[in-house]
Amino acid sequence: MKLDPSAFLANPDLVEALRKHSVEVSCGGENYLFRQGEPPVGLYILNQGEVTLSMTSPSGELLLSMQVGAGSLLGLPGLISNEPYTLTALACDGARVSFVTQDDFKALMQSDSGLALKVLEVLAAEVRTARHAAQELRPIAPSVHSAHESKSHRSAADAN
Repeated sequence: MKLDPSAFLANPDLVEALRKHSVEVSCGGENYLFRQGEPPVGLYILNQGEVTLSMTSPSGELLLSMQVGAGSLLGLPGLISNEPYTLTALACDGARVSFVTQDDFKALMQSDSGLALKVLEVLAAEVRTARHAAQELRPIAPSVHSAHESKSHRSAADAN
């Protein structure tokens, strides 16, 4: 599956507002920010360098691997839903990352509806790119359109 890395990029005003409520995280060498299946603890902002995002199947097969760059928000879906992270984020050597705690993020979103809307834009971009990638997957069943056509043809034939 191939996702568009730009889906993780945030509006520069949002990134700057979030950075004001963040702490810098040291990433000497490669460093896991979070792993698929872990409970969310906060939001990561990639300030410089790259992070590798990956997803594996329950059997351990690699399903997705991609690089994202500066300005990306990482861990947002898990943070919003309070569900485990669905991706693993590995900061590459030389990456600079900031971290916003779950409590600070929620307080900021409740106090500034304009920023909350900008967060929704990032989430919408992630959903859109995931849906586009899903369209490239191999079908597991006949198309819904074809199934409906077959039923309507049979019904018309039965009526005659």
